[in-house]
Amino acid sequence: MFNAWGHLVHRFRWLVLAISAICLGISIVGLFTGGQFSMGNSNDNSLQAAHASNLINAEVNAGKSAGQPSGGTFLLIFKSERLSASDPAFKSALETAVQPLGSDSRVVKVSTPYNQGIPLLPNLVSKDGHRALVNVELRDRGLTAQRYVDQVAGEVHSPTLSVVTTGNVAINKAFDTTLETDLQRAEYISLPVSLVLLLLIFGAVVAAGLPIGVGVLAILGGVAATLTLARFTDVSQYALNIVTLIGLGVAIDYSLFVVNRYREELRAGATRPDALGTTLATAGRAVTFSGITVAIGLSAMLFYRGTFLASMGAAGALVVFIAVFYGLTFLPALLAVLGPNVDRLSIFPVRMRGGVGFWQGLAAWVMRRPVLVLIPTLGFLVVLGLPFTQLRMANGDVDVLPPHVQARQGYDTLVRDFPGQDQNFYEVVVYYAQGNPMSADHVGSIYDLSRRLAGLHGVLRVEGMVDLDPSLSRADYVRMYTGPTDQLPAAVQAKLQTSTGSHLAVLTVASDLPASSDGARTLLSQIRSLGVGGEGQVLVTGQTAFDVDVIGYIIDHTPIAVAFVLGVTYLVLFLLTGSVVLPLKAIIANLLSVSASFGALVWIFQQGHLSGLLGFTPQPIDPTTPVILFSIVFGLSMDYEVLLVARIHEEYLRTGDNRRAVAEGLARSGRLITGAAAIMVAVFVAFGTAEVVIIKAIGVGLAVAVALDATIVRGLVVPSVMRLLGDWNWWAPRPLRALYRRSGLAELGMHGPSPHRPVGEAA
Repeated sequence: MFNAWGHLVHRFRWLVLAISAICLGISIVGLFTGGQFSMGNSNDNSLQAAHASNLINAEVNAGKSAGQPSGGTFLLIFKSERLSASDPAFKSALETAVQPLGSDSRVVKVSTPYNQGIPLLPNLVSKDGHRALVNVELRDRGLTAQRYVDQVAGEVHSPTLSVVTTGNVAINKAFDTTLETDLQRAEYISLPVSLVLLLLIFGAVVAAGLPIGVGVLAILGGVAATLTLARFTDVSQYALNIVTLIGLGVAIDYSLFVVNRYREELRAGATRPDALGTTLATAGRAVTFSGITVAIGLSAMLFYRGTFLASMGAAGALVVFIAVFYGLTFLPALLAVLGPNVDRLSIFPVRMRGGVGFWQGLAAWVMRRPVLVLIPTLGFLVVLGLPFTQLRMANGDVDVLPPHVQARQGYDTLVRDFPGQDQNFYEVVVYYAQGNPMSADHVGSIYDLSRRLAGLHGVLRVEGMVDLDPSLSRADYVRMYTGPTDQLPAAVQAKLQTSTGSHLAVLTVASDLPASSDGARTLLSQIRSLGVGGEGQVLVTGQTAFDVDVIGYIIDHTPIAVAFVLGVTYLVLFLLTGSVVLPLKAIIANLLSVSASFGALVWIFQQGHLSGLLGFTPQPIDPTTPVILFSIVFGLSMDYEVLLVARIHEEYLRTGDNRRAVAEGLARSGRLITGAAAIMVAVFVAFGTAEVVIIKAIGVGLAVAVALDATIVRGLVVPSVMRLLGDWNWWAPRPLRALYRRSGLAELGMHGPSPHRPVGEAA
């Protein structure tokens, strides 16, 4: 099938190139017509925190927006080394600085320490008295507000006070800007470095340029597919970085093997059509199976529906499909056009290596002492994975931004220097699906719940409709709210508007426990254990609630996701090799690579080793990071396994000698795997220079995993295990082997029938 496809592409090469051009045009259109990315936590109602947040947005915030604007906000921190916020000169300078905002139609409200109806609002002045906080409410929210927040903030100037911008809109804008900068930097680094490595591998400019071209096409197609996906579902703001990372790596990887095999066949004397047919029947077939295994690994993220992981898994699978598509269409068509000219513009002479090379010698050395090599190697890989046992997870916060970003600096100043800004808040929703929270029974139950919340360890205060005045009793609140609410004092009506809906009331619990601490999570558990009786339901949202719910969701769904990936990968590898033993060996070896990358993740980013060198703040691991890392690492590790085993299998079918097949297969593919891995590592290290910690962690984790996989695993573990197993590597029960041969996937035709009889097969 692949051989026939190669001849077909050669015959209709110009048509195939035209189709590729049309696909490129579609990709360009997709870049300008795609959707927008989402930010923040999952809104899936299966998470209690998300369900409570959605209820608040639907009943409280929606009701508020009907009467008053509900846009985004940002904060301005004014500072003077000499003046204090209580000095008239400080006040005058601040009010002069913010005066232009009053005439900006995009600004709804400006709140300063001096215009709140009291002499000086304490929580808007820093502990040392030399900083003041200004809250600016915008007309719009989300991406619309982000587009002009810098312009609005740029209107504020003061010759005597320094100004730092932070707050929700500014922080979200900083995330987007930093991610975009990270992506550009990674591309500027990875593409030139990849070209240099390809020049070293191929020794010719034309041959080296082909994988780069396929990589660029794959990136354009992957980004367009991701943007199109964003029109129909929530896609994370991190998606473009992940998709570009995967697409560039696998596209160059696959193209390298195809171009190398084509050159090899031409130098062996094959005609152009035959060379292309054999190339696709060998390297093309391996690339197809490899793409399938990478897509299977990425499919693990599809099991986390309701989170951004599912859309990222789909986007990742799409970019892998696009890379394989161009690798089997555009690239072979271009090779058919070039023919021997693929070796044009040689930089230095490169000849096809024969005899005993480094990789063949390494394989022979390992197979003479397999046990002696295997045991310490496995021990080393296990030790590398041990730090993962100390994993601590928490959703990424502002700390994932680099310390030099102004919005991050402002946030750190806010938390450190302003009273109450370091507090953690739980929003407790008392929900009556069929009732009204303002009935006498419900008001009394909400009052009782508020007092129980106030008595919990770690709670500083409780705010809500029944916490307006400590002198009011339970009966007072019941009498007040069971009468006409439109006759209540204005301050009470304002509180009801921001803390109640038609079916719910919100109690805000303030705590001094850090949001990701064990104490905060214990307090959350205690709050959720409380009830209000009757048909009332207590739901909790907030940062700690999202942390716990997302972590729990991921832990609950991980076993089935991993089982699916392992099972389907095993099946695909059987279809590639016809063996039931090699797939098991491959899966175990890949899990060792995954374990090592997880260990590096915790050792570096959680425990803080190399934090000074890499420039980040040590912090708990975002719960999505291990899922993303597993999905990509497992797929890419299987990528090299497929490419290596496919060549070993080819030699085994030709010779029937397991030991010789391993040595020859490693000799013929080891150099390419090393080169491909070097390119992959270069791409991942380029993303490891990212300033957003999540992207940096994924880049570094992938670089570690691929480097270990392409050297220690493929160079030591694989040959030693295959030497110990001998012909049992290729064993399968007779019915399965017969099914494998009848399927036509063995593709024995290009070498003739195998001269050996596999273990377990009857004569």
